[in-house]
Amino acid sequence: MKKVLKKLTMGLAVLVIMIGIVGCNKKNVDSNDNEIVIGYDNTYFPMGYLDDNGNIVGFDVDLAAETFKRLNMNVKFQSIDWSMKETELNSGNIDAIWNGYSLTEERKEKVAYTDAYMKNSQLIVTLKDSTIKNKEGLKSKIVGTQQGSAGLEALEKDTEILNSLNGAPILYDTFDKVFRDLEAGRIDAIVGDETLVKYYISKKGEEKYKILDDNFGTEDYVVAFRKDDAQLRDKVNKTINEIKEDKTFDEIYNKWFGKSE
Repeated sequence: MKKVLKKLTMGLAVLVIMIGIVGCNKKNVDSNDNEIVIGYDNTYFPMGYLDDNGNIVGFDVDLAAETFKRLNMNVKFQSIDWSMKETELNSGNIDAIWNGYSLTEERKEKVAYTDAYMKNSQLIVTLKDSTIKNKEGLKSKIVGTQQGSAGLEALEKDTEILNSLNGAPILYDTFDKVFRDLEAGRIDAIVGDETLVKYYISKKGEEKYKILDDNFGTEDYVVAFRKDDAQLRDKVNKTINEIKEDKTFDEIYNKWFGKSE
């Protein structure tokens, strides 16, 4: 009986060791410490979106690809619910947010972030024949924007305008839907990022829309990381600055926006 128990014990020990070896091998095969996962909204043109062929393209996509190529890291873009972006980041589902991410006071408390690499304004858009001429003209009007967007934060910060609207802002999961409801007359105006708004209008027809002179302020675009990923943030920040210094940034910018004045 003792011999049988001894054999069983030895057999179990060998089995545990084998499972451990297989587990270690699996971890080595599956893990990729050299890969970074970027969260993005796949409808957020021209910063990062899916084109007609299903390819991930955009200004931020090109800039990120150049950055991580220089850092000898593989980059993967993962579509996320934009309203949950910081939750996705801090839960570890993604490693960075890089998709027209405007820096706000609220977001500073949630993430580590790079230097600004681009400016952005929160514009007001109406249909061309709208009687709205300025921010005050939004009184008693229906305004739409994207859930979790900097545009929504800007609206909420301007309590005088916010309280004068016809109800709370109508929120959408993508800006494409915001524009469609504007065109259908279900909302009267949009508050949205300058980069997206101007790109959308240039593609859909400038004769349809009007961008007001008034806006809800100017912000910085940054790349966001978890608070405990400051080392990675610093590497990316340094590389972006190098890309700007050697004018590669200008080449990418001109590709998507044309030469700046």
